[in-house]
Amino acid sequence: MPPVARPARVDAVRNRASLLAAAEVEFAERGIDASVADIAKRAGVVKGTVFRHFATKDDLVAAVAGDRFARLSAIAERLSESPDPGEALREFASATAEILQQQGLAFLRAASECNPVVAESRDQLLASADVLVERARRDGIVRADVTGADVLLLTCAAVHTVAATPGPAPDLWRRYLTIVIDGLRPEGASPLPRPAPERF
Repeated sequence: MPPVARPARVDAVRNRASLLAAAEVEFAERGIDASVADIAKRAGVVKGTVFRHFATKDDLVAAVAGDRFARLSAIAERLSESPDPGEALREFASATAEILQQQGLAFLRAASECNPVVAESRDQLLASADVLVERARRDGIVRADVTGADVLLLTCAAVHTVAATPGPAPDLWRRYLTIVIDGLRPEGASPLPRPAPERF
């Protein structure tokens, strides 16, 4: 019979989960400048509890951003085995859009710039996205000059487009993402005036 967890351990696990959930919301609303005090307040704990779980605010940022990148990398790696490269790329873009609605690109980029562990997670995501795009290119589904970074940035654009609409439309990004994905097809493609960025 497994040992019964002590109450203190249960509380610690619960507090960590609450802090991560609160940090996700605060960073989504305020960006990387969200304060530790506000995160603690939202989580229903004192500020000192934050630092018992995360030595610095950067560690908390890394935990949230690294989780997002890791989740997307895992999705991309799973889809790299799909027998339909076009549908795999579409599903990956949709999953990326869902996550970017929860955590904006500006926060993820800032986290990557200030934490080498997060930057490594970002680069792994880019590599995984490149695999999906390469498979789609080989099958003639997307134009030859499209990269994984292109797909990620265009997916972000589809999500951000919704922010310009006058009322709440939580699923409207699906319309624009469909337009984006269809626009990656090679038929009628014009030469691109500049190379793709190495990262996003």
